[in-house]
Amino acid sequence: MFLVGGLDWLLFDASLFVYGLFFLPVAAATALWVRPADLITAPISVPIAFAAGAWPVSGGSGGFAGEVMALVSVLSLHAGWLYAGTLVAALIAVVRKAVLIGRRRMPRRVA
Repeated sequence: MFLVGGLDWLLFDASLFVYGLFFLPVAAATALWVRPADLITAPISVPIAFAAGAWPVSGGSGGFAGEVMALVSVLSLHAGWLYAGTLVAALIAVVRKAVLIGRRRMPRRVA
């Protein structure tokens, strides 16, 4: 997401709408690529990635305090993208976990 934020800053003049649109497929890809044993971490790591990538597009100035305040503002004003991506990752993780549990129980029913 940091790379996406940097590219958004370079190509789209730090458009938070574009950043949010790119965040949703990244959240889905995260939930799809994580190992089955680590499915619980997908919905947890997605908001962290959103915050890490939001730094280049936050547009802060005025030193460290200005950067932090700009990042906090981006996180609070664009929480809808954050919630949507987290929900996407959580739903994919839950479905993957249900499929894994179903596959484990299938041989027991046949036997």
